[in-house]
Amino acid sequence: MKVLIVDDEEIIREGLSSVISWSELGLTLLPPASSAEEALERLPVDKPHIILTDIRMSGITGLEMADEAKERLPDVEIIILSGHNDFAYAQKAIRQGVVDYLLKTSPPEDIIQTVLKAKQRLQERWADKTREDRMARDEKERQFYKWVIQGEPVPGELPSFIGESFTRAGEDPGAYHWQVLILEAQGWNGPGYSASLLLFAVQNMLQDLLPYSAFAIQKDSLVGLMAVGAGGEPAGAEPQDGWLHLIGRVENLLKCNIRLAIGETVTSVEQAHQSYTAAASVFRYFHLLSSKVLDYRVIASRQGGKMLLSQEEETALGTLLLDNDPVALNRWVEGLYETLSADPQSTFESAEACLQSAAVAGYRWLERTLRTTGREEELRMEPWLQTEREGLLPRGALFRYLHEIMDHYHTHLGDGSEAHVRRAKAFVESSSLREISLQQVAGHLHLHPGHLGELFRKVTGTTFGDYVTELRMKRAMELLAASPAKVSEISLLIGYEDVKYFSRLFKKHVGKTPSEYREETQVGSEVKAWN
Repeated sequence: MKVLIVDDEEIIREGLSSVISWSELGLTLLPPASSAEEALERLPVDKPHIILTDIRMSGITGLEMADEAKERLPDVEIIILSGHNDFAYAQKAIRQGVVDYLLKTSPPEDIIQTVLKAKQRLQERWADKTREDRMARDEKERQFYKWVIQGEPVPGELPSFIGESFTRAGEDPGAYHWQVLILEAQGWNGPGYSASLLLFAVQNMLQDLLPYSAFAIQKDSLVGLMAVGAGGEPAGAEPQDGWLHLIGRVENLLKCNIRLAIGETVTSVEQAHQSYTAAASVFRYFHLLSSKVLDYRVIASRQGGKMLLSQEEETALGTLLLDNDPVALNRWVEGLYETLSADPQSTFESAEACLQSAAVAGYRWLERTLRTTGREEELRMEPWLQTEREGLLPRGALFRYLHEIMDHYHTHLGDGSEAHVRRAKAFVESSSLREISLQQVAGHLHLHPGHLGELFRKVTGTTFGDYVTELRMKRAMELLAASPAKVSEISLLIGYEDVKYFSRLFKKHVGKTPSEYREETQVGSEVKAWN
């Protein structure tokens, strides 16, 4: 496909010729024309497919030349380049069949995108000229989808979408192994630019760089099937063109960012779906890992990492939610993601489970604190987060969920004496019962311990110490009923080093010793299970 630049300013002609790697875009740059007259004279021989022309030149203007060029070459794509930011000119150009209008000050990536749009329109028109072309193109797309995406190969038959490349080169497909890759590209913005246009540009360039390959756009990603050598290098590519180098070349030319997931290597093209399934599982890891290229061989060896928050992490999260500090909360979320990313054994599933456990921990904290303050009926949130498609929970989503919990709590507790007591109760619920004290809670609330103690007695009708003791006894009852831990271990866990003192307190509150209570609850559970 041929491109002709027309401009009476030499610096513009030379600049446009050199700043863009036209050949790597699959385009042939014709010698630039210094005037509209020269361009029109060369049309019958050069027959350009795309013309980039200045709008104002001495002699015939760019718009007049565009009129004449359209009459001689009806399919030619005209792109106006002008130093005049004049909307009236743009309107006139559009009326005369000019599809795109750019300023000469446009950055190279804008010019590249505009030219590629013109190329895409031309290719679509050419492909649609005959019914046979359309049928062949549709059949290739169907074959690719069935073989690679759905895994329905036709035994003993080489699909046309990959076979033509080998036929032209006289190569034997059986001499190669195969890999499927899934690619995501971002970075083009602005009106008229879509994700599919960028993927189309990447597809064109990769097909030129990788002769033994086939690609198809699947939703917001590009799926490719390629022949690879014994060492995993792309067949037909230059020796230095490993995956990172290839992706870098495409990114530099198209001014975009690319992430590439590579499936496992298979020995025959009939196994393409197996490699696709592996590539799809690898692709999910981009939310967890920062690499531009992820290979199945690296991911497949992972055994699974952290799946749940520790008790210490849950306590730290509860304290942050109580502090009402969004900055510190965001740091905590970022730290959790970094911990999961740095773990060489972390899998998508284990990381997802851990992030969900953080959401559930936040929900449980809010549930406990609202119950403690007698407001549990106000809880109107889901206890977990929904994932987006098959991706990992985004950092922003987890932070927003936890921030909503924090905001819900602080909005509903309000101000005043009762608010201080409710916040004190919430802090106790968020802390370890082993070390909690009035001084610690008062310090967190920025109150004098004596003042907080008086407020607590006035609002609740009981002392802070009695309230904590009651919580400890409830916790002890839960542990005795559900845990095989020794009574002495439970005593230490809830804050009593002297097990005899704990036993006396427990009997005073419950009417039974810890051992009697455990035996009774266990017998009751057995009877209930028997019935």
